[in-house]
Amino acid sequence: MRGKGAAGVACLVFLLPAALLTGCRGPAGAPVGDARPTPAATGHGAEFLAVGACSSFGRTSFTEVPCAGERAAARVVARYDGALADGPLCPATTDFVLHISAQAAISPGYACMRNLEPPHPGDPGGGGGPRTIPGDCVYTSGAGQVRETACDGSGAHRPQFRITRATPVREDCPASTALYVQLGGAEPVGCARRV
Repeated sequence: MRGKGAAGVACLVFLLPAALLTGCRGPAGAPVGDARPTPAATGHGAEFLAVGACSSFGRTSFTEVPCAGERAAARVVARYDGALADGPLCPATTDFVLHISAQAAISPGYACMRNLEPPHPGDPGGGGGPRTIPGDCVYTSGAGQVRETACDGSGAHRPQFRITRATPVREDCPASTALYVQLGGAEPVGCARRV
């Protein structure tokens, strides 16, 4: 799956005079597809979907293909063994994540993918990707939760806040901050202002 439907849920805290509403648990992103090796997809590298390898797009599964081929749609920018919830975050501008199932000599893991051509939903303001980063816009989607949407208004939901910076703690956010968004990583606090 590509695009705006791949946006993750992020946690938030509104600034209210009398009370604070707090948000959710878990990572902001999740795998958006499964990658399984097929006989035609093996042999492109020593490791299935290694960094620099390319995949095709599919509705529910993806295969490794030569990067120069006409079916190539996205490139692996990072690959990790194990579960996404337990592993390192993908690079900030990752467009989508593939879950890699264990098969034969292939260990389970996940691949952080970048589309070979636009659109790039993982770019700041793009309205998607597995990570919420500075430059992204969000809208409230329920009690204590926000979701990404395109900053240019082209998404299904109108942007309500824009994340202006990431900081280690809330106290480092500017006074104009109207919303704190949980981002994860070394600077887990997103400072957002109304748009």
